[in-house]
Amino acid sequence: MIGAAQLRGARALLGIDQRELALMSGLSLPTIQRMESSKDIIRGNVDSLMKLIAALDSAGIEFIAQGAASPQGGRGVRFSGQQQGDRTGRTGDWMLSGSRAA
Repeated sequence: MIGAAQLRGARALLGIDQRELALMSGLSLPTIQRMESSKDIIRGNVDSLMKLIAALDSAGIEFIAQGAASPQGGRGVRFSGQQQGDRTGRTGDWMLSGSRAA
């Protein structure tokens, strides 16, 4: 499962906008906008989600499950969940695959 915050974060790591992600994934801009505006876990049909994940994967984005170690040991960004306020359910774990730990 991918959260909307993870999707926005993945785009930020790549330095692309929603339109570019739509082109990369073969999805429409409104579909990307809808996914990113989800409250938590993005929703969509299986085909759309698979296209999105494949496009991000080919661009070097690797999603990491909450609490899981990065199998590549690369650099990444992870939402710790230790911030103030109610941020439960936000699992902003992602990394650039193939990058090396510093």
